[in-house]
Amino acid sequence: MKVSKCKGMVDLLPLDMTKFRHIEQVFRDSCLKRGYYEIRTPTLEYLHLFTASGTLTPGMLGRVYSFLDWDGWSGERIVLRPDGTIPAVRLYLENLESGKITKLFYVENTFTFEETGRERRERWQCSAELIGSSEPLADVELMLLALEVLRELGIGPIMVKLSHGGLIKTLLAELGLGAAEQTEIFDRVLEGDIKALGAIKTDNAEIERALALLLDVKGISPEFVGNVRALLGKALPSFEPSLNDLASITEMLSAMDCPYEIDITSGRGFEYYTGIMVQFYASTERVGGGGRYDDLIPLVGGPPIPASGFALYMDRLMDMLKMEAISYQRVLVKPLASDMSVLKTSLETARLLREAGYITELDFGQEKPSGYRWLLSMPKHGLFQLVDQTTGEKSKASSQAEVLKIMEESN
Repeated sequence: MKVSKCKGMVDLLPLDMTKFRHIEQVFRDSCLKRGYYEIRTPTLEYLHLFTASGTLTPGMLGRVYSFLDWDGWSGERIVLRPDGTIPAVRLYLENLESGKITKLFYVENTFTFEETGRERRERWQCSAELIGSSEPLADVELMLLALEVLRELGIGPIMVKLSHGGLIKTLLAELGLGAAEQTEIFDRVLEGDIKALGAIKTDNAEIERALALLLDVKGISPEFVGNVRALLGKALPSFEPSLNDLASITEMLSAMDCPYEIDITSGRGFEYYTGIMVQFYASTERVGGGGRYDDLIPLVGGPPIPASGFALYMDRLMDMLKMEAISYQRVLVKPLASDMSVLKTSLETARLLREAGYITELDFGQEKPSGYRWLLSMPKHGLFQLVDQTTGEKSKASSQAEVLKIMEESN
């Protein structure tokens, strides 16, 4: 009987892993250059880490992989992590909390149960968290980091869509809704049901005006936010802190020539977002998202420490990544004779090429070698024969050093 993989799971084939490692390396390099430190959390976490804080929407908690960690007498319910940020916060509180600003990054998988099995149940993401700063500059730093990674991968053009959890929560509070109803509507918004806001009715003319204005907020400049702030700030001062925060962030993004669109209805993600919420789009495809979560650390038992973060979705990036963006220099070394001197020279040359940074393989009898930039033939007597398969150019060299020189000059 043929055994298939589990529904919703994905095999990563050699080409997939080439893309995966390339994305991972670009992300790691960008994070390390900005002073972030790499972490990795366990795949299994206690369920109460996610439920006690009420930080995931009910729809998300209803799709976790949960089971009992049985010890023969009793047990505690554990889950395959459905989210990366909450375990990262747990790790921070247990091991790193010092009152200082902490910058972390990780490449991890998350698991979400989907009934049909036609969609992915396991997803990989590249994530970064900046813990300890409430400054708008911290949010901008994370956005620029994400955009740098996407640019290095050759994916774009990218549109940044901005929303604000603080504005939405303030609006729900001003509507006079109870805590349970506020949470329910906010959850629906985060799960993509934007109509939940539009369906709210109120007799308060100022709130009705604010609701209509915020639902229609779609702009591409800090001046646009300023106009909204002027219209709402005096009549409804509770909106002012969130509008000031949004204005500061958009001013910095504009100064950095970063394209963005303000769309309050674009907020999607997790219940723990309290401030700016960001989505990264390549054309119509959402390739990442994140936001500020200042209330999360206290909710999981820590002190009141502000934080923000983002995730890039590796499965979507892998689908978009063009192989020509991955500049691997692959070499195939082919001995043209079977005597020991030729084999020895072939092995030594392959070793030298690897030390110089080239991916170098020996020819074991491939009829039509493909996927190699260079073909290097090793005759029994005479010159090395080198073929650049990207141009068809053929060269001869009298030494290994000359082979390397020809290859380097062609790059």
